[in-house]
Parts: sequence; structure tokens; C-alpha cells
Amino acid sequence: MSDQMSLMGFDPPPVPTDRLFLALLPDAPARQSIAQAIEGLRADHGLTAKAVQPDKLHVTLFHVGDFPGIPPGLLDKVHAAASQAARVAPFEVAFDRAASFSGRPGNRPFVLRGGEALAPLVAFQKSLSDALARVNIVRKERVYTPHVTLLYDDPLVPEQAVAPVSWTVSEFVLIDSLMNQPVKRYDVLARWPLSG
Repeated sequence: MSDQMSLMGFDPPPVPTDRLFLALLPDAPARQSIAQAIEGLRADHGLTAKAVQPDKLHVTLFHVGDFPGIPPGLLDKVHAAASQAARVAPFEVAFDRAASFSGRPGNRPFVLRGGEALAPLVAFQKSLSDALARVNIVRKERVYTPHVTLLYDDPLVPEQAVAPVSWTVSEFVLIDSLMNQPVKRYDVLARWPLSG
């Protein structure tokens, strides 16, 4: 089909290779707490899918986009906005609930969520989104729901309380998730310490 499109004068759209997103990374004690929580929750709910690897655990702040290579000038725009948003004091986050998001059967995200304890995170994400909008990077998602994805599986698990997983957010990062790789790889392209 793509050969036919080329013959007709249309090139197929380039295949995205880089998924860029801004994120929070849990510290080492939080990653350990999450790993323990995953094992208990898997046993409680008969979840059999592999857990997200500890070095891939994160809280997405903003999906910048999927690209066939990183567009020229994009990193400069992200850096300008992120540097502005980083002018806040470090803050605490606490995730104290687990639940499945609806999704494709067999591939439903099972996540950690939180309540009022995540208000500083929601405010920070709004500030970051506003800064990115000022450099013409606009968020596609309508509502921000902070979460840490633990695994993807079939059961639709209702929300339940779990022992809180918390850490102090002192920085955020820009991650390049390299797409179409045999093994999922995250490269941290930049870090911004919170400096307020």
C-alpha cells in the first residue's frame, strides 16, 4: 500500500520513533514501596501480567508528542517552559489507592492514584501546562489524572485503599521513550530541579 501511495505522489507518513513526555520519577524508597505493593496487589486480584520495571515507574506530567525523530527547536521550547515552571518549592506526593483504568481488554492499566494529597502535584502540572502553552506546545488530554502505572492486565479492578506511597518531588525530567524497540527504553534528556 505504501508503495502505491509513493507511486501516486503521496509519501506515507513517517513512523514515530520518539515519544517525549515530562514526568516525575519516584525516589528509591518509593520505588521499593511500589514494588512491594505490586506483589501484594497481584496476589489479591489474580493479576498475572509483568509489572512495570522499577526504572520505568513514573508520573506523567505532560505528553509532548510522538515524533519521527526529535523536531528541530522542540527541545529549546520545552526547556524554556520547563525552566519557568521549575521555579516552585519541592512538594510531597502520596498515592494511596489502586485501581484499573478502563481500556482495551487484556491491556487495562492498573495504577496507583491519590486524593487530596496530590493537590500540589495537580497545581504544578497546571503551571507546567500553562508554560508549555505559552511556547505553543498544547496538551491533548482534557483532564489530568495523576497516577503511577503498575502493570497492564485484563481484570478491571475497582478502586481500593493501599498503604500510601510517598516521596518529596525535587525535580522533573524530560523522557524520550524510544518506540518500536524490542525492549522498552527510556532516555532522560533533561532534568529540572525545583528551585522555589
